[in-house]
Amino acid sequence: MKNEHLKQKFNSTLSCNVKCLKFRLNMIHKKIIFGLFIFGLLGACAAPTAMLGPAYTFTSSGSVVQAGFSYGSSELISAYTGKTPVENLIEITSTENHNIHKQTLESEDFKKLVEKRIQNTNNILKSTNQ
Repeated sequence: MKNEHLKQKFNSTLSCNVKCLKFRLNMIHKKIIFGLFIFGLLGACAAPTAMLGPAYTFTSSGSVVQAGFSYGSSELISAYTGKTPVENLIEITSTENHNIHKQTLESEDFKKLVEKRIQNTNNILKSTNQ
Protein backbone atom coordinates (compact mmCIF):
# COMPACT_ATOMS: atom_id res chain seq x y z
CA MET A 1 0.00 0.00 0.00
CA LYS A 2 2.83 2.38 0.86
CA ASN A 3 4.54 1.54 -2.43
CA GLU A 4 1.41 2.35 -4.42
CA HIS A 5 1.06 5.65 -2.57
CA LEU A 6 4.72 6.55 -3.31
CA LYS A 7 4.35 5.53 -6.95
CA GLN A 8 1.26 7.65 -7.27
CA LYS A 9 2.99 10.70 -5.68
CA PHE A 10 6.16 10.17 -7.72
CA ASN A 11 4.22 9.79 -10.97
CA SER A 12 2.16 12.89 -10.31
CA THR A 13 5.26 15.01 -9.59
CA LEU A 14 7.05 13.60 -12.61
CA SER A 15 4.05 14.11 -14.84
CA CYS A 16 3.81 17.73 -13.64
CA ASN A 17 7.46 18.32 -14.56
CA VAL A 18 6.97 16.68 -17.93
CA LYS A 19 3.90 18.82 -18.60
CA CYS A 20 5.84 21.94 -17.63
CA LEU A 21 8.69 20.98 -19.95
CA LYS A 22 6.31 20.31 -22.82
CA PHE A 23 4.62 23.66 -22.21
CA ARG A 24 7.94 25.53 -22.25
CA LEU A 25 9.11 23.79 -25.42
CA ASN A 26 5.78 24.52 -27.03
CA MET A 27 6.09 28.21 -26.11
CA ILE A 28 9.64 28.38 -27.45
CA HIS A 29 8.49 26.89 -30.75
CA LYS A 30 5.62 29.37 -30.91
CA LYS A 31 8.03 32.29 -30.31
CA ILE A 32 10.37 31.06 -33.04
CA ILE A 33 7.51 30.64 -35.50
CA PHE A 34 6.11 34.07 -34.59
CA GLY A 35 9.55 35.66 -34.98
CA LEU A 36 10.06 34.08 -38.40
CA PHE A 37 6.58 35.22 -39.45
CA ILE A 38 7.27 38.82 -38.38
CA PHE A 39 10.69 38.76 -40.05
CA GLY A 40 9.13 37.54 -43.30
CA LEU A 41 6.34 40.08 -43.07
CA LEU A 42 8.67 43.00 -42.42
CA GLY A 43 11.38 41.80 -44.80
CA ALA A 44 10.02 44.04 -47.55
CA CYS A 45 10.57 47.16 -45.44
CA ALA A 46 14.02 47.79 -46.91
CA ALA A 47 12.78 49.89 -49.84
CA PRO A 48 10.45 52.25 -47.95
CA THR A 49 13.19 53.13 -45.48
CA ALA A 50 14.52 55.59 -48.07
CA MET A 51 11.71 57.89 -46.99
CA LEU A 52 12.68 57.79 -43.31
CA GLY A 53 15.23 60.60 -43.65
CA PRO A 54 12.85 63.12 -45.23
CA ALA A 55 10.03 62.03 -42.90
CA TYR A 56 12.28 62.69 -39.90
CA THR A 57 13.32 66.04 -41.37
CA PHE A 58 9.69 66.98 -41.83
CA THR A 59 8.67 65.99 -38.31
CA SER A 60 11.63 67.74 -36.68
CA SER A 61 11.60 70.96 -38.71
CA GLY A 62 7.98 71.09 -39.86
CA SER A 63 9.12 72.31 -43.26
CA VAL A 64 7.90 70.43 -46.32
CA VAL A 65 10.37 72.36 -48.47
CA GLN A 66 13.34 71.29 -46.35
CA ALA A 67 12.18 67.66 -46.37
CA GLY A 68 11.70 67.78 -50.13
CA PHE A 69 15.12 69.35 -50.59
CA SER A 70 16.67 66.62 -48.43
CA TYR A 71 15.03 63.86 -50.46
CA GLY A 72 15.67 65.57 -53.80
CA SER A 73 19.35 66.19 -53.12
CA SER A 74 19.79 62.58 -52.02
CA GLU A 75 18.16 61.36 -55.24
CA LEU A 76 20.27 63.73 -57.37
CA ILE A 77 23.47 62.52 -55.73
CA SER A 78 22.41 58.92 -56.29
CA ALA A 79 21.54 59.59 -59.93
CA TYR A 80 24.76 61.52 -60.63
CA THR A 81 27.26 59.24 -58.88
CA GLY A 82 25.40 55.93 -58.97
CA LYS A 83 25.93 55.57 -55.22
CA THR A 84 23.94 56.63 -52.20
CA PRO A 85 25.23 59.55 -50.13
CA VAL A 86 26.30 57.13 -47.39
CA GLU A 87 28.32 55.06 -49.88
CA ASN A 88 29.98 58.25 -51.13
CA LEU A 89 30.83 59.25 -47.57
CA ILE A 90 32.37 55.85 -46.87
CA GLU A 91 34.43 56.11 -50.05
CA ILE A 92 35.68 59.59 -49.15
CA THR A 93 36.70 58.56 -45.65
CA SER A 94 38.32 55.30 -46.67
CA THR A 95 41.95 54.69 -45.72
CA GLU A 96 43.13 55.14 -49.32
CA ASN A 97 42.27 58.84 -49.25
CA HIS A 98 44.15 59.54 -46.02
CA ASN A 99 47.26 60.23 -48.11
CA ILE A 100 46.06 63.84 -48.40
CA HIS A 101 47.73 64.55 -45.06
CA LYS A 102 50.95 62.96 -46.23
CA GLN A 103 50.87 64.91 -49.51
CA THR A 104 50.29 68.15 -47.62
CA LEU A 105 53.19 67.55 -45.25
CA GLU A 106 55.53 66.67 -48.11
CA SER A 107 54.60 69.63 -50.34
CA GLU A 108 56.94 72.55 -51.05
CA ASP A 109 54.34 75.12 -50.02
CA PHE A 110 54.08 73.58 -46.57
CA LYS A 111 57.87 73.49 -46.24
CA LYS A 112 58.11 77.19 -47.17
CA LEU A 113 55.34 78.07 -44.72
CA VAL A 114 57.06 76.26 -41.84
CA GLU A 115 60.44 77.86 -42.66
CA LYS A 116 58.86 81.32 -42.77
CA ARG A 117 57.17 80.75 -39.39
CA ILE A 118 60.46 79.57 -37.87
CA GLN A 119 62.24 82.67 -39.16
CA ASN A 120 59.50 84.94 -37.79
CA THR A 121 59.68 83.22 -34.41
CA ASN A 122 63.49 83.52 -34.37
CA ASN A 123 63.26 87.22 -35.19
CA ILE A 124 60.76 87.78 -32.37
CA LEU A 125 62.95 85.87 -29.90
CA LYS A 126 66.07 87.84 -30.94
CA SER A 127 64.28 91.16 -30.56
CA THR A 128 63.01 90.27 -27.06
CA ASN A 129 66.45 89.07 -25.91
CA GLN A 130 68.22 92.32 -26.86
